[in-house]
Amino acid sequence: MRAAVPLSCLCVIALLIAGCSEDISSREGGYSVDESGRLELHCPQCTVKETLQERDGNVSIYRVVFESAGGDVYAIAAIPPVPKAGFVVAPGAGVKKEGYLPIARQYAEEGYAFLVLDVRGNGGETQGYPLDLERDFEKFREGAWPQYYLSACDMSAAREYLKEKHPVPVYAMGESNGGRYAAIAAETDPAFAGFIGISTSGFPRAGDDYPGDARRFLLSIDPVTQADRLSSRTSWIFHAQGDPIIPFSLGQELFRALPEPKEFFPFNGKHGSNAAVHEMILGKCAQIYAATG
Repeated sequence: MRAAVPLSCLCVIALLIAGCSEDISSREGGYSVDESGRLELHCPQCTVKETLQERDGNVSIYRVVFESAGGDVYAIAAIPPVPKAGFVVAPGAGVKKEGYLPIARQYAEEGYAFLVLDVRGNGGETQGYPLDLERDFEKFREGAWPQYYLSACDMSAAREYLKEKHPVPVYAMGESNGGRYAAIAAETDPAFAGFIGISTSGFPRAGDDYPGDARRFLLSIDPVTQADRLSSRTSWIFHAQGDPIIPFSLGQELFRALPEPKEFFPFNGKHGSNAAVHEMILGKCAQIYAATG
């Protein structure tokens, strides 16, 4: 039975995460994209506010706010006392962080730190607009921050937050379009231990059909373009053969682009994760981290 933490026990901790922006000179950060579409991110500096909401046995549930020049981003985290590994998760379009809370508890009870972002534009607490590549491209041409890039930065800030709390491997996980943010985050941030994509894909190098800046921008947000950057890190792809939104074949194409070590897991379902997917992930993790107890 869960017991709510009394108000007197709530704590708010403000942390400056140095790792968010170590080698840049401004709070706003910056990015660059070369002619091949290779993206480099120097994410905005961020401050984290963490509020302990409740303790349920050995699991602590936190409300987390990442504050930066790019706008505040909200998250929930379920963390056991001594996690074996961590996950930063970007849900699919329209899925708010609260929808993932039962799954977060499940992972934490199995010994893993699990942080779920309220992705920009998903309709939750975090402000933003639903995925709009034309709008993002206009920002790119103006030298402003496309929301797509900021969403990848949000995942890196969350990774750093978990690493500050517990020095364990942290994986970027995402579902549907959130899987694309997770892939770009892992590809541009070598501190992620690996990438887990559920019902997701790249954009099959669609940028090659356009000239100039449009080509560079579209390639920069395509996980297929930069998949080689995951070399030597773990990649797992989960995709249902009957997916009506992102075809199974596109999930396979992303998988083919990824370097080893990698595994592809077909599952029974439609679009998005289900209990079987998370059981498979936890099963694989149990094999990897069995030695840590």
